[in-house]
Amino acid sequence: MKKFIYIFIFFSIVSTSFAQLPGSGISLESSVLDGVYIQEHIPTKRVVSYVHLREADVMWSKRIWRVIDLREKMNHKLYYPLEPQNDRISLFDVIKYGANQGSLTLYDLHGIDLDDKFRFPLKPENGNLEDPKFKKELEIMFGTETTRDSIETDELGNQEPAVDADGENIKIDVVEPYTSRDIIRYDLKEDWFFDKQRSMLDVRIIGISPVVYSRNPVTTEVDGLKNLFWLYFPECRYVFQNFFVYNDANDAQRMSFDDFFWKRQFSSFVKKESNVYDRAVSPNWDGLRCFITIRKNKK
Repeated sequence: MKKFIYIFIFFSIVSTSFAQLPGSGISLESSVLDGVYIQEHIPTKRVVSYVHLREADVMWSKRIWRVIDLREKMNHKLYYPLEPQNDRISLFDVIKYGANQGSLTLYDLHGIDLDDKFRFPLKPENGNLEDPKFKKELEIMFGTETTRDSIETDELGNQEPAVDADGENIKIDVVEPYTSRDIIRYDLKEDWFFDKQRSMLDVRIIGISPVVYSRNPVTTEVDGLKNLFWLYFPECRYVFQNFFVYNDANDAQRMSFDDFFWKRQFSSFVKKESNVYDRAVSPNWDGLRCFITIRKNKK
């Protein structure tokens, strides 16, 4: 009897505070368990702390920027599913969830191509997550602003462009949100270092940034790539730890996104390392790659 009471209490807590137990397999709309047991290991998992590091122990270090291309099969675990499921969502949807809950801070680029120094945080005034100004700024960070013709509906239900007194079409600014389908890669900023205390070469990710195709606002054609924003990875770990990554061998033994990055189970290539000129590894090659990608999309 006590066992049934505990189960009832647990379901009641989960159904009323689902945001505290994401990915448990319980539907938010119906509170129905989609499975044979409640998945509680990853949703309640705690972050494994980094080993304490002193400046005196670091004999050598190098800052590296690398690219995780989501078109590679090894990185599909970050890209899929395109639509959120009860027990699994994509990394971009995880970031959206954390930002809307106030658990993640987005750092704006302020028009600079690679401002990854976390100088411009997006935070609500007085900590109010329901502030309309903050919600609008957050919407813009997760989308792209476009100009469209205003549409009006007549008495018969017909829709046509609205015009002003001079007969010109009325233009309105619309924010089109990005989805998981739009994310093509993630940029990582990380530090490699040699710790003489442990006699080992180690790495820690400092920042992560989703990247989408950049489109011409007039022609809407792809004209390059752009970073949406930067995230401070040590802060992201507290959100990434509570969401599942797909395991193609066993659904009962899944890891979290934090485990995925900790074990470095992604495929990537280095695009830049710290240097006196602050240059990328091969800017000409990257430009050619971007041009080839654009040409393929046009076809």
